[in-house]
Amino acid sequence: MSPRTNDGAPEHERPASGPTSEDATAADPNLRKNEPNTTTEADGTAGTNGTAGTAGTNGTAEPGGADGTAEDTSAKRPTSEVDSAESATAEAPSAESATATGVDTDPGVTTAEADSDRGTTTTAPSDGNATATEADTDPGATTAEAGSGAGVVDERVAAVRRVGAAGRRWRRVQLGACAAMMAVGLTAGAIAIGAVRDGGTPHVATAAAVSPGLLASGDLDTAIAALQTHLRAQPKDYGSWATLGLAYVEQARTKGDPSRYPQAEQALKRSLSLKKDNDAALAGRAALAAARHDFSGALTYADKTLKENPYSERALCSRIDALVELGRYDDAEQAANLADQRRPGVPVFTRYAYVHELRGDVTTARRVLERALSASTTPGDISYVAAQLGQLAWNQGRYEEALTYYARALAADDTYLPALEGRARAQAATGQRAEAIKGLETVVARYPLPGPLVALGELYEARGAQGDEEKAQNQYALVDAWTAIARANGVNVDLDTALAAADHGDRATALRAARDDWSRRHTVHTADALAWALHVNGEDAEALAFARQATATGYRNASFLYHRGVIEKATGHPDDARTHLAAALKLNPGFSPLGAREARTALKTLEADK
Repeated sequence: MSPRTNDGAPEHERPASGPTSEDATAADPNLRKNEPNTTTEADGTAGTNGTAGTAGTNGTAEPGGADGTAEDTSAKRPTSEVDSAESATAEAPSAESATATGVDTDPGVTTAEADSDRGTTTTAPSDGNATATEADTDPGATTAEAGSGAGVVDERVAAVRRVGAAGRRWRRVQLGACAAMMAVGLTAGAIAIGAVRDGGTPHVATAAAVSPGLLASGDLDTAIAALQTHLRAQPKDYGSWATLGLAYVEQARTKGDPSRYPQAEQALKRSLSLKKDNDAALAGRAALAAARHDFSGALTYADKTLKENPYSERALCSRIDALVELGRYDDAEQAANLADQRRPGVPVFTRYAYVHELRGDVTTARRVLERALSASTTPGDISYVAAQLGQLAWNQGRYEEALTYYARALAADDTYLPALEGRARAQAATGQRAEAIKGLETVVARYPLPGPLVALGELYEARGAQGDEEKAQNQYALVDAWTAIARANGVNVDLDTALAAADHGDRATALRAARDDWSRRHTVHTADALAWALHVNGEDAEALAFARQATATGYRNASFLYHRGVIEKATGHPDDARTHLAAALKLNPGFSPLGAREARTALKTLEADK
């Protein structure tokens, strides 16, 4: 199974409030050993872990320009025009149709500024579906008034109305989306409570947040279309450019379409060109770097964001993610503690839990996630946290518990892909192979990423029916195709390549990719991938040290234990091999359709040789 990350995690830009993850351990004094540090962090910088989120800080988000507001100057405009204009955003743009700056820039779309400077008629912002200009539909804009000079005034009024119309379209999209769509962080009322508590100046949260409920829905596409329409009317709205960039990042990750990353980069650059070092765009750059697996870059941008806004939830969360993915687990724990002090909530809770899981502290991880689930109110948060609990249970071989949590996640959102994938894995582990295959086929049809593709291929191989071998090879070939596309769009896929190629591809390629990834970061996942790539290439003596390093933190992962046991068997350590192979099968006997079978075979051989 691919390493677990928080790519799809919810992130909220809202006031820090409610219980902290520290509260989740209060009932058990034994858990207090991991109490968050309330004073300092090792490197003196803000901590973090998160990524995506629910609606805005107060349940709504205001439209607008650079200051986060937009004045509606056209309240008398007929409602039918607003409805007509909104209908133009219903279809999501394709990757091919988007321009280099991340928004369609129709030469016929004239900005409001130009309208106000010229007394000429301009076309209304449009996706190509609008058929009339504002002046055409306004009976007050008649040529009879032109002789008295009123025509110029009316044209300017029409221009203001066009801006107002864009603002109303934007407002309607956002107000209808606060439970399930994008909350654009342009709200001036998002005060970070921690800033007041610490005696500092209240800091306005301006970073955008994307609801996790969008991960498997079409709402993100609709929101992107609305952003594009809004930016045609207000191209200097740096906050919306930042939001658009982040939306492209989410679209790329949730649809497995890395071609959106260059568009995200251009939109974020545009935001920064309009307002240097604005924290929304800097946080977006951190999220983009993390999505491309440039974790050093993600850490740099997260730190820059936190200098501008120490209470940016997105930056706090991105920083935790980056430190985890760089293998800096002590720093990641301190970052999680600091984020928990500043912005306690679902995004921070889930990352706090994962940091503890990597330490082998499954009890704390479960308690914190359960606390996060009890605090979740939106379908997106519920589905995300329940799926995290499902995966934690699956990792420990608690399949019925995992299926219960996945069912809860899917009850909140029956299209949530991580829950569908997790349920399929748990079904496979409990012998429900047909259901598992059907579930993974659904997932890869919509989310063709290496993890589910390999899992489906292995299920085909394990079933062994006529044509299954060919089906399996097709899945592995799709992994190669996806990694090629990802590389072309700036994504580092060395770890994905190493994990897939070691078992189902070119072994030399696997080793080269694993070594490259290890040269950049020393995580337990990279150590395991390098150990296994060395093993399949016959370099077991070197592999052993990395296999031991992969299990050194106490992280309870059956695949790691299996790999270590096989390598120990190959290097003449039969007692250690028996210990770790048995531990893998005891922990999670269905960790892999093929790996578990091979672990049992190796263990039987060792027992026979005693």
